[in-house]
Amino acid sequence: MPQGGAGERKAAKPQDQGWAWMVLLAAVVLQGMTLGFPPCIGIFFKDLQRDFQASNSETSWFPSIMVAVLHGGGPLCSILVKRFGCRFAVMLGGLLSGMGMVSSSFCRSISQLYITAGFITGLGSCFSFQAGVTALGYYFVRWRTLANAMASTGVSLGFTLWPLLSQYLLDEMGWRNTFLIFGGILLNCCVCGAIMRPVQLSSGSLLQSPMAGEEPRRRAEETQLSNGASSPHHELQKQSRRTACFHVLQKYLAFDIFCQNKGYQIYTIGVTWMMMGFALPHIYLVPYAIQNGVEERKAALLISVIGFINIFIRPFTGLLSGHKFFSGRRIYLFSLAVLLCGLSNFICVVSAEFSVLIIYCVILSIAMSGVGALTFQVLMDVVEMDRFSSALGLFTILESITLLIGPPLTGLLVDVTNDFHYVFYNSSFFLISAALFMALAFCALEKKTKLKEASKVPGDNPSRYQYSEMPTQSQPESQPPPAVVYITSI
Repeated sequence: MPQGGAGERKAAKPQDQGWAWMVLLAAVVLQGMTLGFPPCIGIFFKDLQRDFQASNSETSWFPSIMVAVLHGGGPLCSILVKRFGCRFAVMLGGLLSGMGMVSSSFCRSISQLYITAGFITGLGSCFSFQAGVTALGYYFVRWRTLANAMASTGVSLGFTLWPLLSQYLLDEMGWRNTFLIFGGILLNCCVCGAIMRPVQLSSGSLLQSPMAGEEPRRRAEETQLSNGASSPHHELQKQSRRTACFHVLQKYLAFDIFCQNKGYQIYTIGVTWMMMGFALPHIYLVPYAIQNGVEERKAALLISVIGFINIFIRPFTGLLSGHKFFSGRRIYLFSLAVLLCGLSNFICVVSAEFSVLIIYCVILSIAMSGVGALTFQVLMDVVEMDRFSSALGLFTILESITLLIGPPLTGLLVDVTNDFHYVFYNSSFFLISAALFMALAFCALEKKTKLKEASKVPGDNPSRYQYSEMPTQSQPESQPPPAVVYITSI
């Protein structure tokens, strides 16, 4: 799909100024409407259970699918952006998100919600969020780090405002009408996408447009393949297709890095295991508070407290981790934040009083800020930047699998025991074990590297074992950023 004519090219503004700040504002709104949305689903938990006569496990599949698709759809979004551009992907995502929530208001079974609100809305949110962040990278070069930091505040704002709006609408008009209104709100992602016009380079080409001549070349290749079906070279062409598929998988899912880079391997396994318990408090905290006598409005306020504190703590955590003292040590700071997340869950087990839950939310929010600010920074430390996007593709898909199965399995445990305390026991188990695994494994990896360096074993490749910051080459302003970078936020 061609993007923008001559009029649009003339209207495009230079990078780091002018229209770029409108794109930044659109990115803030996008992140608030996409990543900030799933945590409010816990407010509807009891109403959905009552109307559909569903168990905790059955009901928790709905937000699990939404979050898993939101995190795991990165490679599909990458293909979409490369083919059609960021603006198209963001607007398509807004359309899917809105349609998913509108359709959800007419669902007659919990399984229908899995498809509408879970899969369709989750996929739409993935397209809008990740394509929006990619567009931000095109519009900002000199101030790219600042722009991404400012855009991430949208997540915390959404985390704060969505629960308050959800509880108000739920009290006034029920969950069906609330989902209908949510569909209309999420359609505003299309407006944000319309703001993200393709960027014009000094050469006059559009960064976000497909490469010139790509479409005719693709058609010529398809014609050649179809004509060659009956030729003697048909088998050779089939082998060429298989090779092309392998290169696509290697580009978007870096299994070779996973097998060769021990630091990436440890970190990916640790974060994947961590995600089994990370999302549990977001889904079950409100139902747990309501079951223990907390008023519904106050229970919804708990999620907003987490988001509000994140607004201030997350930027501070990012600045702290950038200090030279933490150079090469960010994995340990990350592990400490994960450990604090796991330990904080025991506060809920001690008491379900509203004042105690507020203290829990404050501590959890501080720990979550560290996890969210460091997740991808640590990944950049252990993987070379020229393979970062493909490494992140595999990383997000693996974590989306555990995000999908964690809450339903915990919900099944709650159904069997009829005790919500197991939510927090489960969460603590996965978080604490993941934190200890990553910290101890990286510590052992460093010792092994030092021993190998001391003995000077010939023919060994230290990059396979060593954890250290990978050098990042500064990117000249005339050179565009990577075609797509999968970015998720925790």
